[in-house]
Amino acid sequence: MSVDYSRIMEIWKNAPNRGEMEDADVVAEGENPVCGDRVRIFLKIRNGRVADASFTGEGCAISIASASLLADYAKGRTMEEMKGLGKEKMMELLGLDLSKNPSRLKCALLPLMAIKKK
Repeated sequence: MSVDYSRIMEIWKNAPNRGEMEDADVVAEGENPVCGDRVRIFLKIRNGRVADASFTGEGCAISIASASLLADYAKGRTMEEMKGLGKEKMMELLGLDLSKNPSRLKCALLPLMAIKKK
């Protein structure tokens, strides 16, 4: 997998889907106490599917890009589908293979782990 760090940096700087959703049906929170990354994922559910998704948070480029990409991916999916996602899908969304970098892998998986707790 070719690594495009410029894509991650661009998403981090201008993250689509960033913003608090006041009428969210699901609010999932995650924090990595080791590095200080924090994320909140907001999901609006309609007819059993994610109708809208957004996030807020602070952290490294990988955790913010991961949250933004996951929010976009969530739209149209069920909560069961979202909870069934694994690290492979997150690496695919990010376009990064972090399997040999466990600390960065935790950053990438933080938003997904937050959703899985719901």
